[in-house]
Amino acid sequence: MRYYSLIFWVILSCQDSKTKTNSSSSLKLQEATVSSIEHQIIEKKEPPFLLSDDNVMEFYLEYDKHHKEKMVRIFTDFGNIDIELFEATKFHRSNFIYLTKKKYFDNTQFYRVINNFIIQGGNSDDQTTLNKRKKIGRYLLPNDHKKGFKHDRGMVSMPSSAVANPYKMASPYEFFIVQQQGGAHHLDGNYAVFGKVVRGMDVVDQIAAVPTDQGDWPQTNVYINKVEILD
Repeated sequence: MRYYSLIFWVILSCQDSKTKTNSSSSLKLQEATVSSIEHQIIEKKEPPFLLSDDNVMEFYLEYDKHHKEKMVRIFTDFGNIDIELFEATKFHRSNFIYLTKKKYFDNTQFYRVINNFIIQGGNSDDQTTLNKRKKIGRYLLPNDHKKGFKHDRGMVSMPSSAVANPYKMASPYEFFIVQQQGGAHHLDGNYAVFGKVVRGMDVVDQIAAVPTDQGDWPQTNVYINKVEILD
């Protein structure tokens, strides 16, 4: 009997060892499968969406239907500037809202300042801003200047691209505020007015008065700390 009991114990031990081995192998196989699936998901993920001249108009036409915000606040070390964006200039309004939600303007600068003319912002001299643009896309906006708005004092407008640009399409990442007393109406028809300052023109005047170099860049950087949507 002791002999048969020993054989029975050996058989049970072998089966138990085999079960543990199979369980371990099964677990390793499952882990490998999960890892393989995760790798495939990473490899097959959609590339980031980039705006371009080919898709920008269609994108902002659709964006305008779902994003009707029109009040934004620019935070600077000189104080805040509140801007109302015009519904009539839908491409420019939508573009500004989209970039604000992407936090593009945060830590950019008012990099071109001409007292009794304009302050221009949305650019910077660091690599971070360039990297932000690369992640959003490269495109121009249609010159939406036939809406009846003029470059009065306090109006917000968008400069044309510096590239060959016979249709005066706008550079979407930059904007300027007319600070000139009486307005800068020689700009009418060439640039698209898409908003107006409703609070904070005293801040605009302070920024316009800072010392600049020969290229109109402030000698001490004037940062746009952030831009937020108010409604």
